Parts: sequence; C-alpha cells; structure tokens
Amino acid sequence: MIDEVLFLRHGRTSYNLARRLQGQIDIPLDIVGRWQVDQSAYELAKTYYWAKVSRLARHHELLTQPTGNDARAADLSEVDEAPAASRRMVVISSDLFRAQQTAHAFADLMGLDVTLDKRLRERSFGEWEGMTREEILERYEEDYRSWRAHTGGELKHGVESRAHTGLRGAKAIRDIVESHRGDDVPTTLLAVGHGSWIVATIETLMGMDPDNLSNLGAMRNAFWAKMTVSETSHGAQWHLDAFNQGPAIAALADWENGPQELRGPNMPIWKPIVQ
Repeated sequence: MIDEVLFLRHGRTSYNLARRLQGQIDIPLDIVGRWQVDQSAYELAKTYYWAKVSRLARHHELLTQPTGNDARAADLSEVDEAPAASRRMVVISSDLFRAQQTAHAFADLMGLDVTLDKRLRERSFGEWEGMTREEILERYEEDYRSWRAHTGGELKHGVESRAHTGLRGAKAIRDIVESHRGDDVPTTLLAVGHGSWIVATIETLMGMDPDNLSNLGAMRNAFWAKMTVSETSHGAQWHLDAFNQGPAIAALADWENGPQELRGPNMPIWKPIVQ
C-alpha cells in the first residue's frame, strides 16, 4: 500500500531560463538543471537511503560480492532483517525527458527502476508553448492578464485549464495508489513531474480550487513536496506534510543560476517574473 507520496519537479531547462512556456515540448535539462537534480538527489538519498537497502532485500543478486579463493560473501541476512526491508519505494516519472533525467538522478543512486507515465506530463499550454511571457503579453495582452489573474483567458488559445490539469494529475495518483492497495508492504511513491502539474495535482487532492490565487504558489526547479495518504471510512485522506522543499545547498548558493563554475560567458542570468 502507498502511504506516502513525494512530488519532485524537474530541474532547470533552457526554456525555464528564457522564461518560455514549455508545456509538453520535450526540452532536456540544461547544465544548471543537471546540477540541481543531482543536489536534490543527494539530499533525498540521505533521507530515503532505506530504499536502497529495501531493493537489495528483494534482489540479492544486485549486491556485489567479492570473488577469489579467499573471498568471504557478505551476510545477506543483515539486509533481509534490517527494518528498511519492511518498506518499498516506487519511482514513476512523466515521460518528458527533463522529468526522466530528474527521476534517474535519484533512482540510479538507489538502484531503483523508473516507470514512465504520460499522465504526469506538464499542463499543456496550447499555441502558447515555446513563447515567452513578453511575447504573449505583446500579442494577447487581455488574455495574458486574464491568465495571470486566474480568470481563464488562456483557454482561448488551447491551454489546458488548471482544473483539468489537477483532475488529470489527481486521477493518475489515485489510480497508482489504488493499484497498490492489495500490497501488504508500506510504500513510498516518488512522482517526478512538472511545476504546474504538481501544484494543481496537490491542490486537487487537498480539495482546493487550482484557480484560487491564495493557494500553494509555484514550485522551484528540482524542489519537492510530500503528502501522506491514509484510508478512512470515507475513502483516502490526503495530508500535505511539506511543500516546495529543497536541499540545504539551495539556501547557500544561487539555486536558479547555479554555481559560478557552471556559467559560461554567454549564459543569461535567471531573473524572477515581475509582471
């Protein structure tokens, strides 16, 4: 049974840096994005190291053993009897490449498989995909301002609504949880996806309106949220335990721009949205 869900947003891409709407365009991580997901993976590995031990308890063949005449094999019972073996972690990612890269940054450290699920894709931004906010403002000022005010002007341009994105995401997560309902092993689900999708999904699971301006706010690149889910007589009960959390280094470094040694002379500086 899944009793904990982590939502992890992908790292920075060149479109994030240029403030272009990505939507479902398949953009890879840039050099800073790869650094971000590595830092988050290392941080999450500290907390969820048990997932590596749990994997070994289920697959002894993955534990490398010494060879040779004088070799002594590791004691597999210490793996099987460790409390870590009583839990399991499952990693599911959006099939867009930037999310796959993010998922593997963590899963490869833990020796975990990554399952792809297109239901975890980012909100579709229709004909606005690939455009900057400045370009949209110049061409469609009224609809742009309506989009920013959460009053739906973007829907004229084939943009998926926040409500639909949230329903799509919540259904995917609920379906995944339901598929593990018969399991007797407590399980953590790591769902790797996209900023707008994660926020709308969490808000929907919490019974919030994704179009309410006073809701959760945006997720930073390679940051995560954590929810717990429990079964009650009225169905699944969702609780938000953490939102927009990142590794310790994010408070000490320029997270959005990365360390100086990664910035080439022609790399623009990431700046927050002002309009």
